[in-house]
Amino acid sequence: MQNYQLFSGNPLDRAEKERRDENWIQKQLNLSSSKFLVLANFDDEDAGLKVLISPLSKQLIWINNEFIKFNKLEKPPVFLGFFEDISYFYIDISERNDLVRLLDNVENQAFYLIRSAAEILSLSNSGIVAQAVAQLNWHENHNFCSYCGNRNIIQRGGQSRICVSCNRHHFPRTDPVVITVVSSGEYCLLGQSRGRMTRGSFYSALAGFVDQGETIEEAVAREVMEESGIHVSDIKYLFSQPWPFPYSLMIGCHATANTTLINKDDEEMNDVQWFSRERIQKALLEPDSDLILPGSIAIAHHLIKSWAFKE
Repeated sequence: MQNYQLFSGNPLDRAEKERRDENWIQKQLNLSSSKFLVLANFDDEDAGLKVLISPLSKQLIWINNEFIKFNKLEKPPVFLGFFEDISYFYIDISERNDLVRLLDNVENQAFYLIRSAAEILSLSNSGIVAQAVAQLNWHENHNFCSYCGNRNIIQRGGQSRICVSCNRHHFPRTDPVVITVVSSGEYCLLGQSRGRMTRGSFYSALAGFVDQGETIEEAVAREVMEESGIHVSDIKYLFSQPWPFPYSLMIGCHATANTTLINKDDEEMNDVQWFSRERIQKALLEPDSDLILPGSIAIAHHLIKSWAFKE
């Protein structure tokens, strides 16, 4: 099944061979044709990481290298890739409030929270944002070597970091997460996790990280059993979605229930229920307070929808 999710569809060639040459990276930085995506963390009432976009044209805003040279940024640009002979980077200006205010006050451009921006942008633009945000999050969490504790510096345009002391290389990680719609005849199993997702009648597909030494199928069976007490089989992969919060890959699956008696994990789950196909269809077509399902930005929405309407 081919299903294109938000945060996918990135058209950039990540230039695996070219980026090994630090001189080549520097040359791309100096080209007047190179373009730079702007990211910044906000600590205002609408706090979080934001990206500069044009809400009117529904496109990313790209700035040129003259801006980079003139403003002498603290953090180096990170190379994303190239497309049609143009190189693309992102910059993080979180520490430059003056530049944030300057760019935020230009007509027809504004900083948007990542999820809000993704709902406005084209699919391909949202894919570029996912790459940039996931890389930024990884770099922010790997400033220091996990082996010796000394400082890591960027290499290969941001595709890796190297320790200045022990010379160990560190590469960006992606955390795989299985997310599964479990069905039993005309019913499907949805849950409500504890924490920030515990609100009213919001329910979603069961999900969890793939453990070490575990296949996707084994992860699905374990996570469903741990969260709901339901045993499953006939596990099928459907589609996936990059999820840059901070750097996950959501692996969407369907599974058939072998049992139906729920025995949820009270520490992790607030509630787990079986819902009829008719009720799921109604909630998707006519949203109301009786059953709230994930929005279309999330892979959970499309997994539930594909089961409900037998897509």
